[in-house]
Amino acid sequence: MSIKHKILAIFLLISFSINAFSQQDKKVLGQVWSLEKANAWYKNHKWLTGANYVPANAINQLEMWQADTFSPSLIDKELGWANSIGFNTLRVFLYSKAYKQDPQGFLKRMDQFLAIAEKHQITPMFVFFDDCWNKTSAIGKQLEPKTGIHNSGWLQDPGDPAYKEEANFPELEIYVKAVLKRFANDKRVLLWDLYNEPGNSGKLETSIPLLTKTITWARAINPSQPITIGLWSWDFEKLNEIQLLNSDVISYHNYEAPEWHQRTIDLLKASGRPLICTEYMARTRNSRFSNILPLLKKENVGAINWGFVAGKTNTKYAWDTPLADGSEPIEWFHEIFNQDGTPYRKDETDLIKKLNGK
Repeated sequence: MSIKHKILAIFLLISFSINAFSQQDKKVLGQVWSLEKANAWYKNHKWLTGANYVPANAINQLEMWQADTFSPSLIDKELGWANSIGFNTLRVFLYSKAYKQDPQGFLKRMDQFLAIAEKHQITPMFVFFDDCWNKTSAIGKQLEPKTGIHNSGWLQDPGDPAYKEEANFPELEIYVKAVLKRFANDKRVLLWDLYNEPGNSGKLETSIPLLTKTITWARAINPSQPITIGLWSWDFEKLNEIQLLNSDVISYHNYEAPEWHQRTIDLLKASGRPLICTEYMARTRNSRFSNILPLLKKENVGAINWGFVAGKTNTKYAWDTPLADGSEPIEWFHEIFNQDGTPYRKDETDLIKKLNGK
């Protein structure tokens, strides 16, 4: 077992044996679902499979959701491809500045997205905040992709230093609560993923204040759908404890080979809660549909890979292997489809369809 997995194992044992998800624990912010409720919710759904989704013509979350660049016809087409391989969920990032610019319009666009998803038998989950990639953002026309660079235009939300400036918290609270109030009882929403990879981009524990506030705001609304905050870095002990203790269902990210992914599943099962892998599949790291998706189905773990259609995010290029000339990678890092709807690898889409009974 690697050092990081030893750390995870030790931490989980301590967390589950001492804290045992006690509602009285000071790190539990509001009423977390009981194990019985969480497992009953999970059993009421088909095995969850899908992808992290942004349309091919959007470089980031802001371009996806701004009024001028929101593209329902393209979303409709691409979600049709998702349905064709049996995907029944998508993980979709929201963006606080898009809401701030046009609150009612933003909520209407979310409603429109949900209507399109429902048409294609897809129940998405939404992500509020994100600590990954570019520190600052601006409303309006977004930059063009940097040639051959993975996710060159993706945005942190609310950004840096905005995430740690408490003067911003009241506006962020309005945003989170407005979205949750609008869709708290909407059966078209699967769950709420409150914060993507808190502590990333060197932020570490400085993300804790916003994370805990976000959990408190969400619990105040008490949506009918479950809440989760995905585990992603096993040595962030304080963050991991907050995320575990305040998640109704446990979600996590894992881009490792099958033997290591299996160990992560085995450890997380100690929670007694449903598991959803909300990021996996990086071909050049040996996290592939062929070796991870059957494992996740066997273990009844929800499976949501990173990447769907090759587009402006450039995530067919690897995190650490830019291609300055923009040439085709020897092997795509992420993504399933070309922009014309043809699969990158038909054997992969055939496997996805088979496992989804499509």
